Amino acid sequence: METPSFSRCQLHGSASPMISWRLCLFLLLVLQSFCSPALSASPYLVGMGSYDITGPAADVNMMGYASSDQIAAGIHFRLKARAFIIAEPDGKRVVFVNLDACMASQLVTIKVLERLKARYGDLYNENNVAISGIHTHAGPGGYLQYVVYIVTSLGFVRQSFDVIVDGIEQSIVEAHNNLRPGKIYVNKGDLLDAGVNRSPSAYLNNPAEERSKYQYNVDKEMTLVKFVDNGLGPIGSFNWFATHGTSMSRTNSLISGDNKGAAARFMEDWAEKNVNPNQAAHVSSENPRRVSALISEPNETSDDLIRLASSYKASGGREIPSSSITRRVRSAQENKLKFVSAFCQSNCGDVSPNVLGAFCIDTGLPCDFNHSTCNGKNELCYGRGPGYPDEFESTRIIGNRQFLKAVDLFNSASEEIQGKVDYRHTYLDFSQLKVNVPTSTGGQQVVQTCPAAMGFAFAAGTTDGPGAFDFKQGDNKGNPFWKLVRNVIRAPGPEQVKCQAPKPILLDTGEMKVPYDWAPAILPIQIIRIGQLVILCVPGEFTTMAGRRLRDAVKNVLTDSDQFDNNIHVVLAGLTNTYSQYITTFEEYQMQRYEGASTLYGPHTLSAYIQEFQRLATAMVSNKDAPTNLQPPDLLNRQIELLPGVIADQAPPGVTFGDISSDVPANSTFRKASIVNATFYSACPRNDLLTDGTFALVEKLDGTDNWVPAYDDDDWSLRFIWSRPAKLSPRSFATLEWTIPEDAPSGVYRLRHFGASKPLIGSIKYFTGTSSAFVVR
Repeated sequence: METPSFSRCQLHGSASPMISWRLCLFLLLVLQSFCSPALSASPYLVGMGSYDITGPAADVNMMGYASSDQIAAGIHFRLKARAFIIAEPDGKRVVFVNLDACMASQLVTIKVLERLKARYGDLYNENNVAISGIHTHAGPGGYLQYVVYIVTSLGFVRQSFDVIVDGIEQSIVEAHNNLRPGKIYVNKGDLLDAGVNRSPSAYLNNPAEERSKYQYNVDKEMTLVKFVDNGLGPIGSFNWFATHGTSMSRTNSLISGDNKGAAARFMEDWAEKNVNPNQAAHVSSENPRRVSALISEPNETSDDLIRLASSYKASGGREIPSSSITRRVRSAQENKLKFVSAFCQSNCGDVSPNVLGAFCIDTGLPCDFNHSTCNGKNELCYGRGPGYPDEFESTRIIGNRQFLKAVDLFNSASEEIQGKVDYRHTYLDFSQLKVNVPTSTGGQQVVQTCPAAMGFAFAAGTTDGPGAFDFKQGDNKGNPFWKLVRNVIRAPGPEQVKCQAPKPILLDTGEMKVPYDWAPAILPIQIIRIGQLVILCVPGEFTTMAGRRLRDAVKNVLTDSDQFDNNIHVVLAGLTNTYSQYITTFEEYQMQRYEGASTLYGPHTLSAYIQEFQRLATAMVSNKDAPTNLQPPDLLNRQIELLPGVIADQAPPGVTFGDISSDVPANSTFRKASIVNATFYSACPRNDLLTDGTFALVEKLDGTDNWVPAYDDDDWSLRFIWSRPAKLSPRSFATLEWTIPEDAPSGVYRLRHFGASKPLIGSIKYFTGTSSAFVVR
């Protein structure tokens, strides 16, 4: 490119050399400002990324409900890691990753940081990287390192662990590669109908004066951050809102992101159609995103379509190379920056998405208020979602409510985030942390947290997923029989009993070390600052009031400094970097409902968090470090894996993997909102997770012989359901169930299944097969 002539200033003639030089420099600066407005106007570099983290869709226990009967057997829609990176052009940077997973894992965090160090040196580290979970209870388990969290998954599941670590790394790499000048906006507003308090009796034990400050007994506010690329326009959004990922019940066996994963799926689809549509890449039949954007409604009559469909019979299974597995419809489109939308978790500890309330399944009457029981039995008390009795519909409704609020905040966001990027991080030993707390006389006393322990009410579960036997919430005494059972495992000592009081200890997990640690002791806490947005990264589930107290305490420290005014947005990111169960207020702890029984480190746990976050915030505004000599253990080499691997897959004599077992009815026509399904002879999905691929596909006929991928197993409308005829059978089936969307174009369609089979001897082989064609009108 030719350099402008005035940039080649000459010092000649009788003019002053100093004046000529200054004039040249001034003109150069003006030109640079004129030619590069994006660089000069942008205080940040912004990058977004996402990647598939869907784990094994067969045989693996799901994480969340701790129900040994909840075993994965298919996919509702896929799980993702979504990341943003914010960097000052010549300064600090931060990474926040949101996982469609039950929670973060200390071991996952350790291994991700090791990979980032190998790739980028010290650019990304434990101080400026946060990894948070949405708390879906419908994802494969076995990826945490402490024993108590992997008992029902039969120990560690390497496949679950690896796909999450890989996906987080890839999402960060993508965000790093996408860093470009951009702006950030913040907005917030109330969402009233997406969560209710599932432990209102415990909430009511908080001081009346404190409760009177708030209109609701759960937080209703959603805080959203909008990311705008200076050249491309809006590229993503992250928001924080408190509601549990328990719209899907403990009887569900399909991998799902639950309501927050659904909301993210809905918003990313919405953004593709409504955000910068002029930037959409060219779409062809080889590179589709959605058939509705590719193919117009056919001109043929219904009879013509039926005749055309009848000419395409089920293909029969055939072996294919692994490279022929169709990438997901969303992944297949190149040359277009993805819009990334994450619905992050906050202080959801006592917040249920089952907003109709808790009722007894035998009588239909409301459950007991204090204990959430029905005639003394907790097993009969269940919360009802807005789509009751259809949990998929409840998931859709709660997800859609969050999505609609996020769109509203996204479209109206006008407050620009400005200010420096900063962070602080430290590790603390919560098993023996000294805490200063006020006394009733106005003085101070020093108390201490305890080694981790779980109370009897933990085993009672919640109204989202009740426990078993005769446990109940609100139990501060315990049961003599279960105390005998407990003592066989490990009897807590008198100091521990006193420290945890009034919690009756069921499992003294903090002092159980065989075969390795049952519960964490060393935990991370972290503060991320992006201008006037401050993210408190906590390794557990804070209840509503506990979260409010922590946010207020940190906000007071920040606003008392000269770095912040009252226009500050403090959000709490729950289940981040590791997991340590619940954090209640001191008053809620006395009630010993599920959340109090699951507050591991005793009644002063929240006070410890507040004290240490205040210290961390003080260090940040004082520009001081937060040194620590502590490090959490890396227990990867001590993990025990008891889940058997896949021995071999087998099809009946004369049958090929991918052959149809139950076809779509011949010459069939379906209307919008109808359900179409077909069942194929299949193999175990654990043979290959088909990461960034698909087990299920709906194809649409474009013309007379060109089948276009239309919907895949990451779509809300298409379910991949896997089954065995018997528990240990080497034979299996895959059912593809498609609920035809209202906006699906009329035409000829078919269902296609992809899979991978394992022979007794030899390598894994990939296969595919299709159903007969059918008409949609």
